[in-house]
Amino acid sequence: MRSALRHVSVPFVLCVALASTRLFDDVQLDLSYAHYAETPVDWLPCLLAMPCNCLVNAAYIGLGLHWLRKPRRAEETERGQYMREVFAIMAVFYAPVQWARLAALRRAPAVLDQWFTLPIFAWVPVWIGFARRGEARWRASEAAALELLSLCSYGLALAHRRGFDAALGCHVAFAVYQGVRAQRDLGDGRTRMYLLLAVLSCAGFVVLKLLDHWLARYWLFQRLTGHFWSKVCDVLQFHFSFCFLTTLTRRARRKTASQRE
Repeated sequence: MRSALRHVSVPFVLCVALASTRLFDDVQLDLSYAHYAETPVDWLPCLLAMPCNCLVNAAYIGLGLHWLRKPRRAEETERGQYMREVFAIMAVFYAPVQWARLAALRRAPAVLDQWFTLPIFAWVPVWIGFARRGEARWRASEAAALELLSLCSYGLALAHRRGFDAALGCHVAFAVYQGVRAQRDLGDGRTRMYLLLAVLSCAGFVVLKLLDHWLARYWLFQRLTGHFWSKVCDVLQFHFSFCFLTTLTRRARRKTASQRE
């Protein structure tokens, strides 16, 4: 766990430091409560100004800790455990960033909220690459290069007002593509179900966020808004991705062992 924590926390601290400079002053960001359909509650402290959209971030921490504290199964290698721990720590670290964006309405946490989304999605192809190649052929340097490329891709947000959307769309498409390929080559009915649920949760995450204000016309979405439910879908997306990736890794390991015999 120390290795996973170090490999997530060092880039995290560097990104926080960069986001606190004027480097991203030209990035188009929404820095007001008007961006969200949930009505702020004036008498609550800033950490709970929009109680539903704020408190839902605790679900990321709970999910991350759940997968982080899972005991290692007999079929899970140390490196497989590392894959799981990195993804879980990413979920735990992402929660306070989103919470700070809502509480502070400042540029730095808003930049980080967007920025950290990219390497999280990029970890899915990294993990799939590990499952497909196995312990012997997987290279940590290639994983580090992909994560670095993912972090650098946020520079598109400086080049165009829709640059972040383009970068995120590419990350999502690549993760889904790699998941479908891995399912075709290594999966079974169980992993197919997990992959489908992860993709549906991802679609819900995107669509509900985009329709936040439109859905608020209906009483059902006036307190528990589209943005709130999009975060619920995001947590589910995380969870089903964990289920898919851990199960796929075990299947790939068993397949490799049977081929050696």
